[in-house]
Amino acid sequence: MIRIPPPLQALTCAALAWGIHHSAAFLPQPTFAQQWLSAVPHWLIGLLAMLGLAIDLFAVWHFHRAATTVNPLYPERASTLVTHGIYRYSRNPMYVGLTLLLLAWCLWLGNLISLLTVALFVWVVTRLQIVPEEQILAQRFGDEFRRYQQQVRRWL
Repeated sequence: MIRIPPPLQALTCAALAWGIHHSAAFLPQPTFAQQWLSAVPHWLIGLLAMLGLAIDLFAVWHFHRAATTVNPLYPERASTLVTHGIYRYSRNPMYVGLTLLLLAWCLWLGNLISLLTVALFVWVVTRLQIVPEEQILAQRFGDEFRRYQQQVRRWL
């Protein structure tokens, strides 16, 4: 398991999006992209960011209530499998929240190419974090985790 904190992965993608936005200024965007991105109201982008933050905070709160580790670098330290609250809808709401924050950032930048960093983040966090994490949780919690996997989707 590569131990790179998912928030750092998201910040790296956000920085990459910013770099793409500023360095790709010389590349003209298709007219439809400019029209579409400029039509996204700022209040909607703010709402998306607040939703992402709220999901992250609720997810962390559920971990603290269950008195288990919230540290994604050491899933083997989990003392409890959290399956209630927001975890009834997503096995990884913290990563969903980070993805929504990154999406809001990319929409704020208004550059179509920067939106690719959202897909990159989803791929990286799934490959480097979620898959190894799920293997550890399956070993640690056995059938309880496998039932949870069958009942609740990985992302949404």
